[in-house]
Amino acid sequence: MKPTQSRKEGARIAALAGGVGASKLLLGLYHECHPKKLTIIANTGDDIVLHGLKISPDLDIITYTLAGIVNSAKGWGFRGETFHALKRLSVFGRETWFNLGDRDLATHIHRTALLGEGKTLAEAADSIRIALGVKARILPMSNQPVPTIIETREGALHFQEYLVKRRSEPVVRGIRFAGVESAEPAPGVLEAIREAGRILICPSNPLISIGPILAVPGIREALRARKRDVLAVCPIVGGKSLKGPSDRMLAQLGHEVSARGVARLYADFAGIFVVDPADKAQVASIRSLGMEVVVMPTVMNTLPQKRALARALLTLMP
Repeated sequence: MKPTQSRKEGARIAALAGGVGASKLLLGLYHECHPKKLTIIANTGDDIVLHGLKISPDLDIITYTLAGIVNSAKGWGFRGETFHALKRLSVFGRETWFNLGDRDLATHIHRTALLGEGKTLAEAADSIRIALGVKARILPMSNQPVPTIIETREGALHFQEYLVKRRSEPVVRGIRFAGVESAEPAPGVLEAIREAGRILICPSNPLISIGPILAVPGIREALRARKRDVLAVCPIVGGKSLKGPSDRMLAQLGHEVSARGVARLYADFAGIFVVDPADKAQVASIRSLGMEVVVMPTVMNTLPQKRALARALLTLMP
């Protein structure tokens, strides 16, 4: 199904996004609206330097997904990837807990080289998405590094160490975004929020995917100023996260593990909250937070489901 003429000519959309969960909805939107009307503001709290290379997992997941080259079974990396370089690195005693495929490494080498030449992370992201033929605009939340640090019973861990190396096993005691106080939104981020007809909060982990974006000075305030136009899709369905450790992290940090619990985290800046039919019993309590609530299927396992949710959300947009 092709986008209708009205959707093709619709208002601009700004989307705040993490990685795998967000990329599903973004792919649906990419098919259903004019891609040049879509600006994606991506979390970079997950970024890490390994083997001397600057790696931006969420930026790359989104870009690879929209380019049609992502490993759809995993939701990240290249489809049909090989790992010869990683195997050779292990021979030299290098740590290989973070899977970096051979073609994926080319992205990181290119990004690192551009940064070494004085380019910004936003300029590198633009270079990569143009080379891969992606028409939507993809912006990092900030050009400055803002690594997400997970405080655990075992000490502080970079988010990737917590998620990938330790498989989310350590009990979370706190989350901080190192250096965020001095970070600034990347050029174009605040403008995208101000100029969008609708701002979309993708169904990503509210603590470590959307949380870092909101922590960058000026972004949460910009969303509050547009509250009636901010639409958030809940990543928790029936009390469980569909991808990743969202439910576990919410519980360990004392938050309610439910659609209502996520709504509380967004209530100051989101005017519309979208929940799955599995959580329709919570509609009244979420509305009491001052949010309009819309119930629609939000589980996206297939491309038709991704496109269907995107079409449904577009009906809520001017």
